[in-house]
Amino acid sequence: MNIFTIIFLFALIISYGIQFWLSARQKSYVLQHREQVPPAFSDRVTLAAHQKAADYTIEKGKLGDIDSGVGMLFLLLITLGGGISLVFDFWSTFDLSPMLADLVSVASIFLLMTVIEIPFSLYQTFVIEDKYGFNKNTLPQFAKDQLISLSLTLGIGMPILALILWVMDSIGSLWWLYAWAIIMSFSLLMSWLFPTVIAPLFNKFTPMEDGSLKDRIKSLLERCGFNSQGIFIMDGSRRSGHGNAYFTGLGNNKRIVFFDTLVNSLDEEELEAVLAHELGHFKCKHVIKMLIASSVMTLISFAVLGWIITQDWFFDGLGVSTHSNAAALLLFMMVSPVFTTFMQPISAYFQRKFEFEADEFATRHAKGSKMISGLVKLYEENASTLTPDPIYSAFHYSHPPAAIRIAHIEEKMQSA
Repeated sequence: MNIFTIIFLFALIISYGIQFWLSARQKSYVLQHREQVPPAFSDRVTLAAHQKAADYTIEKGKLGDIDSGVGMLFLLLITLGGGISLVFDFWSTFDLSPMLADLVSVASIFLLMTVIEIPFSLYQTFVIEDKYGFNKNTLPQFAKDQLISLSLTLGIGMPILALILWVMDSIGSLWWLYAWAIIMSFSLLMSWLFPTVIAPLFNKFTPMEDGSLKDRIKSLLERCGFNSQGIFIMDGSRRSGHGNAYFTGLGNNKRIVFFDTLVNSLDEEELEAVLAHELGHFKCKHVIKMLIASSVMTLISFAVLGWIITQDWFFDGLGVSTHSNAAALLLFMMVSPVFTTFMQPISAYFQRKFEFEADEFATRHAKGSKMISGLVKLYEENASTLTPDPIYSAFHYSHPPAAIRIAHIEEKMQSA
C-alpha cells in the first residue's frame, strides 16, 4: 500500500473522529443542561425557550453527524474507491478537447456532491426548521434557489476553472502564483458585485423608509465616520424566521442589510446597538485582516499544490490513475480539509477575538444594555443554545458563547 494512502487514511480517521467526538460532547452537554436556564439568563429567558433551543441544537447535531458520515464515505469512494478516475476516464471517451473533458469531469463531481447534499438540506428546511417554527420556505422556492445556485456555479465557476487550468498548462513552474492572483482578484470582484448583482437573485432588498429608525442609524454612521450606499431591508421572512443583519460589498459599493425578521423583533435602540457591533468589524479593520489571512492561506495552498502536483505518490496514494492538472486540483480541494482540522480552533479563536472587539466598539457608540437585550432576544428567537460544550465551541463557534459574550459586554460597561 502506498505510504501516502496510509497517511491519508490516518488523517481521515483523526479528522472525522474529532468531528464526531466533538458533536457527541455538544449533544451530551446541551442535554445535561436542558432542565435549567443558566443563572445569567434566568430573568431573561424562559425555561420553555431554553429547552426549545436545546432540542433544536441536538436535532441539528444528529443530522450533521449523518451528513458528515455520508461525506466521509463519499470522499473514500471518489478517491481510493476510484470514483474520480472513473469520471475522468468516462469523459475522455467522448470527442472533446482535453480542456473541455477536464471541465466536464470536474463539473460532474461537483454536481454529484450537490445532489447528495440536497436531501440533507430538504430535511433541515422542511422537517427540523419547520418543527421549530422557523421554516417559511416552499418546495418551489427551494428548487428555484438550488437552480440559481447551480447556474451561478457553472456560469461563473467553470470559466474561472478553465482560466486556472490554462495557467497551469501554459505558465510554467510558477503557475500557482498566477492562479492565486486570479482567485484573489475574482474574490474581490465578487465581493464588490455581490450586493447589487448576486444577492438580488435570491432576495428582495427594499431601501429603509424614512423615519426615526433611519435617522438613528444615519446618526450612528456619522458618529462612526462610516459611508455606505444605502440601508436596506431584506425579505428574510420569505424563507426563514431567523433574524440577522450584515454589511456587504467593498469600497464604494457597501450596503447595510437588515432582515425584516430582525427589524420586527428588536426595538430601535437594540437595532442601533447591533449595527454598531457590525460597524466595529469595519472600524477595527477585521475585514481587511480576514482578507489578508485568507490571501496568505490561499497562497500557501497553491504553493503546496504546485509542489505535490508533480509527485506521482499524490495521485497514486489517493487512488487516481489520471495524472492531470484538473484531477490534481479537484483532489487537493476535496482532500486538504482532512489535513487542516487543526486549523479550525485557531481560526475560531481569532474570529471570537474580533467579536469581542466589535462588542467593545458597540458599547462605546451605542447602549451596552441594549446590545445585551438585543442579543438575548436573538438567542431566544433563533433558538441558539445558551449552554454549548466549551471544547465544541472552541472548535466551531465564530462567536463567543452567550454567557461569556454578555459578561464581557457588562464588564466593558462597568469600566467605561
